[in-house]
Amino acid sequence: MSPQEHRLHEGKAKIDIWATELKLCHAYVKNIDPSGLLHEMLRSAKTGNSKSTWKVLIMDKLTVKIMSYSCKMADITQEGVSLVEDIYRRRQPLTTMDAIYFIQPTKENIIMFLSDMSGRSPLYKKAFVFFSSPIPRELVTHIKKDSTVLPRIGALREMNLEYFAIDSQGFVTDNERALEELFSDEENTRKGDVCLNVMATRIATVFASLREFPFVRYRAAKSLDAMTMTTFRDLIPTKLAAGVWNHLVKYKQTIENFPQTETCELLILDRSIDQIAPVIHEWTYDAICHDLLNMEGNKYVHEIPSKTGGPPEKKEVLLEEHDPVWLELRHAHIAYASERLHEKMTSFISKNKAAQIHHGSKDSGEISTRDLQKMVQALPQYSEQIDKLSLHVEIAGKINRIIRELELRELGQLEQDLVFGDAGLKDVIKYLTTKEDASRENKLRLLMILAAIYPEKFEGEKGLNLMKLAKLPPDDMAAVNNMRLLGGSSDSKKSSSSPFSLTFDIHKKKQAVRKERTGEEETWQLSRFYPMIEELIEKLCKRELSKDDYPCMNDPSPTFHGTTQTAAVHQAPVAHSMRSRRTTWARPRNSDDGHSSDSVLRHASSDFKKMGQRIFVFIMGGATRSELRVCHKLTTKLNREIILGSSSLDDPPQFITKLKLLTADELSLDDLQI
Repeated sequence: MSPQEHRLHEGKAKIDIWATELKLCHAYVKNIDPSGLLHEMLRSAKTGNSKSTWKVLIMDKLTVKIMSYSCKMADITQEGVSLVEDIYRRRQPLTTMDAIYFIQPTKENIIMFLSDMSGRSPLYKKAFVFFSSPIPRELVTHIKKDSTVLPRIGALREMNLEYFAIDSQGFVTDNERALEELFSDEENTRKGDVCLNVMATRIATVFASLREFPFVRYRAAKSLDAMTMTTFRDLIPTKLAAGVWNHLVKYKQTIENFPQTETCELLILDRSIDQIAPVIHEWTYDAICHDLLNMEGNKYVHEIPSKTGGPPEKKEVLLEEHDPVWLELRHAHIAYASERLHEKMTSFISKNKAAQIHHGSKDSGEISTRDLQKMVQALPQYSEQIDKLSLHVEIAGKINRIIRELELRELGQLEQDLVFGDAGLKDVIKYLTTKEDASRENKLRLLMILAAIYPEKFEGEKGLNLMKLAKLPPDDMAAVNNMRLLGGSSDSKKSSSSPFSLTFDIHKKKQAVRKERTGEEETWQLSRFYPMIEELIEKLCKRELSKDDYPCMNDPSPTFHGTTQTAAVHQAPVAHSMRSRRTTWARPRNSDDGHSSDSVLRHASSDFKKMGQRIFVFIMGGATRSELRVCHKLTTKLNREIILGSSSLDDPPQFITKLKLLTADELSLDDLQI
C-alpha cells in the first residue's frame, strides 16, 4: 500500500469511528439553561496538540440566536474566540487558526463546511463541528466521502440545542409566526405542517439534551357532534404530540444512555386553552414591566445623570435572573414590590455610611475627615448596590405613574370581575360610556376578554355596536373577531368539552370562566385571576387530568407512577403548607437591601434532584409571563420542577398584533376599498 493510500485508509477509518461516535457524543445538561454546555463547546478546541490560542466561531442564523440567548459576547471572547462568522458569508482564510462550527445539520450547511475545509487550501487549520440537532445518516456519509476533510476534523458532536432558554424554567422554539400559521382563517395545512415539524424537532432536542423521556399527553381534538368534520386547528396538539413522539422513539435507539422508560411528563396544549391570559392585565412586577414599558425582550433603557455634567445619558440594563433584586421581586404584585423597594432603600441608607453621607451632604456643611474616610471605604459596595436599588425604584415609580394616568386599577377590577362572574355586558357598556378617554388598547383588551366569555354577544350587529361604542377602528374589530379562531365556533355555547374549557354556575346570570381558589389567602384583589394551566398542572400532578380530554402517546411503564414519585407528590403540600399561603410565590425571602438580595440569587438554583419528576408544559401559539410565573410557583408548591415551553413568549401588545394577522389578507383588502 502506497503512503497516499495508507493516509486515505486511515482517514476513512477515522470517519468511521466518528460516525459511530455520533451516537455516543451527545451533549448533556442538568437543567434547561444550556449556557454551561455552550461554554464547554467553546473550550473544546483547546487540545493538547493544538498551539492555537484564538479560534473562529462559525454559525448559521438559528445557532446565532441560540448562542445570543445564553452567552454574551464577552463570555465568548473569554473562551478564546477572536472572531464570529456567518457560515454563508465570504470569509478570509485563517489557516493558522482552528474553527468551531456550531450549525444545524442541513445539507446546505454540510456543503458549506466541506467547501471551507476541503482541497489543498482549507480556510482553517482544524474544524470542531457541533450540530444543533441529530444529523441524518446520509449527511454523515456525505462527509465521509471527502477524504481531504477527514484529517482536519477535530470533533463531531450532536449538541441537541435548538431551543432558546428564556429563564431557568422556560424556553421557546422561536416560532414567532406559529399563531398565524396554525390558526389562520384560511387554513394552509402545508404551512401549518412545516411549522409543527420545526417545533417538534426543537422540542425533542430539549429532552435529548436533558436525557429525559417524557410521558406525552396532549389536548384531544373536539367536535361539536358526530357530523362535524374535525379541522386542522382541532388536530394541532395531536399532530405536534405525534411529531415529538417520533423523535423520542429514534432517540431511544440512537442516543447512548437515553432513558428507556418514562422519566417525566409532557403536556402539549395550544393557545385555545386560555384566550384570556394573553390580554388581561397581569399585576406582577415582571409582567407589568413588559406590558407597560417599552422593553425589547429583557432590555430596559433608562436615563442616568451625566458624569461630565452634560445632558442625561441613556443606559441599557437587562432585567434577568442575574439581578438579585429582580429575582426577588419579579413575581410579586406591583404594590408589594413598590413597598419592599421603599423598605429596602430606607434600610440600606440607614445602614450604609456612604449612602447616609450622600443623602445628607446637600443639607449639611463640610464632610469630616472621618466621614470622608468611611465614605471612601464603603463607596465600591455602595455604588453597586445603590445602582440596583435606584434602578428598580425608578421602574416601580414609572409603572405606578402609568397606572394612575391610565386609571388601570378600575379597569383591572372590571377585568377580574368579568372572569369570576361578578360583572357582565352591562358593566362593560357602563365603563365604555363613562371612560371615553380610556386608551384604545385598553378598551380593545376589555372587549377581547368579553368576547372570550360571551362570544354570542359579538354576533352580527351586536359586535359592530360594541365596537362603535368603544370607538375602535376595523383592524381592532378583527382582533376581537379572531378570538373565535382560537376558541372554536361561536354558534354554540362553550362547554367543558370545548377547546376552551369553561365552568358555569347555572344559578348565576353571569358567566364565570374561573373558579375562586377556595382555601387560599388572596392578598391582592387584582391578582385573583390565574392562567388555566395552573389548574391543569395541578390535576396532572394529582393524576386527576381526564384521559379522554388529554390522552397519551405512550402508555406509562409499570414504574412510572412508582412509590417514590407518588410519595413525593402527596407529601409536598403537607411539607410546604402551600395551600394556606397563596402569596408564597409573590412574597419572596425578605431582605432589607440590595446586598442581602444576593441570598435569593444563591438560593435560586435549587437542587431539583430532590424533587419529583419534571413536568413540561408546551403551549403552541405563544405563552404569557403569567403562565411562566405559575410554573415557578407550582415548582415550590408541588415539589416538582415545572418547565414551560412555547413557540414564543408574548406580551399583550405582541399577542394582539399576531391575532390581527390571522385575517391580515382580509384586512388589507378592506383598507384598499376604504
